[in-house]
Amino acid sequence: MVNTTIKTTKSQEIFAAAQNLMPGGVSSPVRAFKSVGGQPIVFDRVKDSYIWDVDGNQYIDYVGTWGPAICGHAHPEVIAALHEALEKGTSFGAPSVLENLLAEMVIDAVPSMEMVRFVNSGTEACMAVLRLMRAFTNREKIIKFEGCYHGHADMFLVKAGSGVATLGLPDSPGVPKAATSSTLTAPYNDLEAVKALFAENRDEIAGVILEPVVGNAGFITPDAGFLEGLREITHEHGALLVFDEVMTGFRIAYGGAQERFGVTPDLTTLGKVIGGGLPVGAYGGGRDIMSMIAPAGPVYQAGTLSGNPLAMTAGIKTLELLQRPGTYEYLDQITQKLADGLLQIAKETGHEACGGHISAMFGLFFTSGPVHNYEDAKKSDMAKFARFHRGMLERGVYLAPSQFEAGFTSLAHTEADIHQTLVAAREVLCNL
Repeated sequence: MVNTTIKTTKSQEIFAAAQNLMPGGVSSPVRAFKSVGGQPIVFDRVKDSYIWDVDGNQYIDYVGTWGPAICGHAHPEVIAALHEALEKGTSFGAPSVLENLLAEMVIDAVPSMEMVRFVNSGTEACMAVLRLMRAFTNREKIIKFEGCYHGHADMFLVKAGSGVATLGLPDSPGVPKAATSSTLTAPYNDLEAVKALFAENRDEIAGVILEPVVGNAGFITPDAGFLEGLREITHEHGALLVFDEVMTGFRIAYGGAQERFGVTPDLTTLGKVIGGGLPVGAYGGGRDIMSMIAPAGPVYQAGTLSGNPLAMTAGIKTLELLQRPGTYEYLDQITQKLADGLLQIAKETGHEACGGHISAMFGLFFTSGPVHNYEDAKKSDMAKFARFHRGMLERGVYLAPSQFEAGFTSLAHTEADIHQTLVAAREVLCNL
């Protein structure tokens, strides 16, 4: 039965209390629903492809805890493995064989990685990899792309996407000019802009970091030849190429975007999927570069909870599940049905829209497009997206509360879930 209205009494009470306890009532900005209006729903539990809020409403979930839940929420095999690991303790702060097991799986899967270091978040991985690329090249400047988000560290909050874009914030107060003075920016998919930056800063650029498929300015794919071009330019100038695959790693292919597109970076950052829903991050690359990390080398980075047994256990079981036959074929099949269906319905109901998918990652912009970069994405009708988001929520479909976020599917999503989502989308778009 389709919900046309939803009861949110308890969610409203809890969120009102939260606003007196936490800034904005949340632990991460985009959760606050600022760009879509209304108050956020407060989760009670999750299972498979579904969410239940504290008022008892059920939703089909296309956020998937922002990417990690690729096997579905609370997968029974992951939960069972975690129960077993819990009996041995929650944190060691010392080496464990689980680190070796997950490291071997990651190195086997990701083309660029010969060694890996585990951390606790994607932000932490990107902070560490920035220090490493500067140390290895003995250069300070880096190039990032407008709308690409690499965590909230000072040096990356320059034309960042994700929550910064969602809230319409300028580059964050509290970030010293010195922290960002060596961060250069270019439009995504613009090789000529990158070439110009290298020409203007000869022998000063340590490397280029990017989301190979953008997920933090909405879903934006690389133009043909863009990733290959970056690989050539960085080689030519003795700089490193870094793929931030926190979002795309193990999601758009088992070996990530670098496997999908056949372009091997020097360094890679990972997170989300490799922790199976627990806090995790990782970075890795060639043995010559990674050997600079302490204690093997002079570049310092440490973390009390890094490689903790629970995150390692959940990651190992998740990657085992993803290796089963037909996994990525199924993810691609259901995500294509969803993405194509949304575009077709938008067209039939008279709305300008564009978007697409790769494997279990998708996006929809309310603009005629095409969207090649962040500036194109900003042409989207944000007010329409807000109304669409609310209409879908009322019909039991939970989408990311921002036009500037990609959507995610999982192995737990069924054909019936996709059908129900498209029925809801038609109802909403017919009335926008």
